[in-house]
Amino acid sequence: MSGIDFITTLDFEQPIAAIGRLADLDQRELLDSHGALGASQTKRRIEEDKAAPDGTSWKANKEGTSTLFREGGLADSIDHQLAGGSEVAWGSALVYAAIHQEGGTITPKKGKVLVFTAGGATVFAQSVTIPARPYLGLSDRDGREHEAMALRFIGELL
Repeated sequence: MSGIDFITTLDFEQPIAAIGRLADLDQRELLDSHGALGASQTKRRIEEDKAAPDGTSWKANKEGTSTLFREGGLADSIDHQLAGGSEVAWGSALVYAAIHQEGGTITPKKGKVLVFTAGGATVFAQSVTIPARPYLGLSDRDGREHEAMALRFIGELL
């Protein structure tokens, strides 16, 4: 250059080290955090929100008890696990968990009628239809919480 020059030296050591930390990232820690957060959000939905991830309120149950939370078994069963690769899953292993999420009709496996107690009375029925009360999934609020957590996690690496 003719005239005058400005010369600077850029130090790329820190950015390159940060890129290296990101490249060596063990996704399991981040996925485990997402799974724990998703399980916590699902428990909150069952215990407090009483609404599907899309905000739709659940249909009240006929017994008049707290919907999906009679004794807390479903909420207590919500857990997460790494599903392999870059996936994490959360949900419940309880046999009745799916019918609450998806809805459906229950019919007797043995005999001609179902026998159960509801509202203190013994009920005999050929079938019982359970409405869908979705509790698994991400609401907009949940999604924002997951995004913020991921950004904090990556920010700590940088």
